[in-house]
Amino acid sequence: MTLVNNVRLWAVIPAAGTGSRFGAATAKQYLSLGDKTVIEHSMSKLLARDDIAAVVVALHPEDSHFSLLPVANDPRVRPVNGGAERSDSVELALNGLAGEAADTDWVLVHDAARPCVSQRDIHTLIELGCAHAVGAILASPVVDTVKRSNTDGEIVETVDRNNMWRALTPQLFRYGQLRDALAYCRERQLSVTDEASALEHCGQQPLLVAASHRNIKITYPDDLAIAAVFLEGEQQ
Repeated sequence: MTLVNNVRLWAVIPAAGTGSRFGAATAKQYLSLGDKTVIEHSMSKLLARDDIAAVVVALHPEDSHFSLLPVANDPRVRPVNGGAERSDSVELALNGLAGEAADTDWVLVHDAARPCVSQRDIHTLIELGCAHAVGAILASPVVDTVKRSNTDGEIVETVDRNNMWRALTPQLFRYGQLRDALAYCRERQLSVTDEASALEHCGQQPLLVAASHRNIKITYPDDLAIAAVFLEGEQQ
């Protein structure tokens, strides 16, 4: 379970959301995608690596689904109670590693609803992120024309897409630095939409690692069908 310079690698999956935007009775991470649930696919991508010491999953306090999944019995999987926001869940998951993870250890944070991330992209993220002073995230350059609207839904301007990226996951940072950045933002009530934004609030500049466009997040019902096609392609 060693990585670079004998530091350890951990993983965190925030999965306390209810999937309200998806519009289903069941949280999107527990919807079926082929022979597994969405979250099982996402976790399997991390558990496939033997250099990850543990995968901490932050769950809704009233979650009744996760414990029934086969992946919950994996000895490296550790469930903890999550929080109201994604950043709260990540912070609580990191707290669950207190006293075990060193500040210099690296942590991969991955969305429960990103089942199609490739092993190649995860490997590249770890390789480049661990060589960077701050860490790195998987990302995809914006290729569509981007419009800014007013409150009436009318176009105000076309945004220059040069140097614009879509943030994906996993995102990779040192345990201590990420923990401190999240605490800093929580104490100042700063908006944290992903782990990189917490580091940005602290004046850091994480590295962007270009990743496959197939690394989609299950957000709307149509995404399930797209993800199924991508996963089927992995097996061919």
